[in-house]
Amino acid sequence: MADPLSLLRQYNINKKEIIEREGQIIFGEFSWPKNVKTNYLKYGSGKKGAPREYYTLECLLYLLKNVQLQHSVYVRQCAAEDIPAVNRPDRKELLAYLNGETVTCASIDKSAPLEIPTQVKRPIESDGLDSIAKKARYEETQVQKVREQLAARLDVNKKEASVNIDNIKSLSEAMSVEKIAAIKAKRLANKRTTIKRNDNDDAMGTDLRAILDFDVDSTKDIISRERQWRTRTSILQSTGKMFAKNIMAILQSVKLREEGKARPVQPQIRLPEPTLHRPTPQPAQYNRYDQERFNKQKEEAEGFKIDTMGTYHGMSLKSVTEGSQQQKKQQIAQMPPGRPKEMLPTAQARVLPQNKRPSRTPIIIIPGTNSSLITMFNAKDILQDLKFVTTEEKKAQGCPRENEVLLQRAKEANCTVPYRIIDNPAKLTPHEWSRVVAVFVMGPAWQFKGWPWDGNPVEIFSKICAFHLRYDEMKLDANVARWAVTVLNLSRTKRHLDRAVLMTFWEKLDKHIMKNKPELRF
Repeated sequence: MADPLSLLRQYNINKKEIIEREGQIIFGEFSWPKNVKTNYLKYGSGKKGAPREYYTLECLLYLLKNVQLQHSVYVRQCAAEDIPAVNRPDRKELLAYLNGETVTCASIDKSAPLEIPTQVKRPIESDGLDSIAKKARYEETQVQKVREQLAARLDVNKKEASVNIDNIKSLSEAMSVEKIAAIKAKRLANKRTTIKRNDNDDAMGTDLRAILDFDVDSTKDIISRERQWRTRTSILQSTGKMFAKNIMAILQSVKLREEGKARPVQPQIRLPEPTLHRPTPQPAQYNRYDQERFNKQKEEAEGFKIDTMGTYHGMSLKSVTEGSQQQKKQQIAQMPPGRPKEMLPTAQARVLPQNKRPSRTPIIIIPGTNSSLITMFNAKDILQDLKFVTTEEKKAQGCPRENEVLLQRAKEANCTVPYRIIDNPAKLTPHEWSRVVAVFVMGPAWQFKGWPWDGNPVEIFSKICAFHLRYDEMKLDANVARWAVTVLNLSRTKRHLDRAVLMTFWEKLDKHIMKNKPELRF
């Protein structure tokens, strides 16, 4: 089945014309809407649980038209014309595939759903118009001629019927009714066995044959315009699986099973059975004041030589179930060196040391109220995608509110750095407070109630980089104007300016981390 990405590559290599008309992109006889999604994955999508995002056909076509521009100029031009831009990590590999330098690409998702194209009617040449007009005129002439002949025959039959009726009325005076009925019956009998021919039958047959020939020509013209969409071979082909790879693996396993070549069984390391060391029972000593003890033993054994004071005599329940400390040390010494900690018993796992590496992920605190422009709903769009989306729009889309967000900031050399976003600083531990690098300020001082440094904003902002996000036409809060806060001004309507404003946030934050907390990962 034809897909938009393959046709775009084919037309670009062969330098064929691609038509854009009325929101459609036309490749010869196939047409797709401009915003149709191709099966080329965007950089970073579909990894680590992220949703799969694909480039649109309009986005790829716009890249081919402006391939000579620098990437920064191309991105600004895309933003001005409200067209999604191709990410820089995808640009080189994508252009190599579209220009025919490579046969395939790792970012092409062969299992992605594709939209069925719309077939475009081919323009009819002038010769075809003339022939169709001639055929139409010929058809009208022949049909009119056949109609006139049928009408003339109908008039003749009416006249004959009227003459016969008049004759019967006139003959009734000269002939009897029985004789007239006999003549009529004979005439009907002859009429059934004979076929009446008319002089116009040959001409009429010729005209009908011409009309049928015209229908055959029209049918041939319709059939010539048909295009075969699927065959019994192509409909069995799958875009997601390779026949040889899957079937040959099954056949190989069946062959190995028949030949008896099973996989060699790996020897399993069997651990020694833990033995419980019991204290050696001491022989009972005679005591004149403890005669009931010996009498009871004899009564319980019923005369048989059974020592009821052996086994676990003299041991507590805890020592029986857990064993002695000396036994634990012997079992740990007998363990193989490569055994993981989770396979040890619970009592032994507690003995092993636990060395946990401290986290180096920076933390950003945002306000916990919905009146702020940045919330847990849109924090990822603003700081990761560098595009402002209101909280109301995210709620209308049905996005859930998360307790904290882990965004991935794209850096150079195709790498990403994680940042943790929270709106409830009361849950932070002292070590986590040392990783707080930025805070978004609303204005009131009660936002910092319960914070370290006695909740003093001046001292807080000397250790944490502070920002204030607002619309450019809003009045600046008095506290924000007095504090050491970086103000980020956004426009309500001009979304193409968001990236430049939000890049200021990352530039300021990088300088702060480099100066004050270089041990963190940024």
